[in-house]
Amino acid sequence: MASLKDIKRKIKSVKGTQKTTHAMKLVSSAKLKRAEELAKRSKVYAQKITEMIQEIAQQIAKYGNVNNNIYFKTIENPSVVDIVFVTADKGLCGGFNSQTIKEVNRLKDEWEAKGATVRLRAIGKKGIAYYRFNQIEMLDEIDGLSASPSYEEASKFIKACVDDYIAGKTEKVIVIHNGYVNMITQEIRVDNLMPVDPIAISNEAELSPSELELEPDDDDTLLEALVHKYLEYIMFYALIDSLAGEHGARMQAMDAATTNAKEMVKSLSVKYNKARQEAITTELIEIISGVESLK
Repeated sequence: MASLKDIKRKIKSVKGTQKTTHAMKLVSSAKLKRAEELAKRSKVYAQKITEMIQEIAQQIAKYGNVNNNIYFKTIENPSVVDIVFVTADKGLCGGFNSQTIKEVNRLKDEWEAKGATVRLRAIGKKGIAYYRFNQIEMLDEIDGLSASPSYEEASKFIKACVDDYIAGKTEKVIVIHNGYVNMITQEIRVDNLMPVDPIAISNEAELSPSELELEPDDDDTLLEALVHKYLEYIMFYALIDSLAGEHGARMQAMDAATTNAKEMVKSLSVKYNKARQEAITTELIEIISGVESLK
């Protein structure tokens, strides 16, 4: 049985952990409010730019097959698939990172089973560390970006995917991240970034009449600029959405850890009191026995 000194040391240690986890919960809560607000504003912009791309696809369809455009051209069985995934730079956020990695592995196995070559592009230290440990090659990797999303850095990162896609080095680009739903819920989101899905676009575009008019001989420069802006912002939004989800997951994990620490302190306190009581009882018995032996 542990001594009173050992139990007291454990209680002190757990109380220290409880203070730390509680402080981390408060920090994550404050950061979540800022990230949540940014994610909400960014989502509105992302929706608007998506609608614009949908309208452009609708207009292209008026003058020919939308699949003839490189950005909307669908290949039935792509031979090379790039998976871009976002994980956190830090841990202590429950299953937040493992859920993303699990989905990446699932899609990787699925495409490889179809005969495609899968190339991984990683954002976030936790995902990078996982695949390095398992000796799985990554085409591109960057850390620090998921903790501090930057539009410029996100643009540079996704530009490599776009350049490879246009050059024919890859035929499909998928973005995976664990997105924010609410304070206690995160959701794995998989976006088929390139090519932009013409079927989904057509379905969406039919819902509302387009006021955008394009001429058949319009310069492709405008379309290319808009599509690039769309791809950049979708990548940037994935980072913001992931960051909000990370703070929500960490706040939840730290709240659970604080509660567990509190319960452990109660349990150890009961154990300490019982041990102290037993020690006192033993001492009294020894004293009484000593007195009796002197008679």
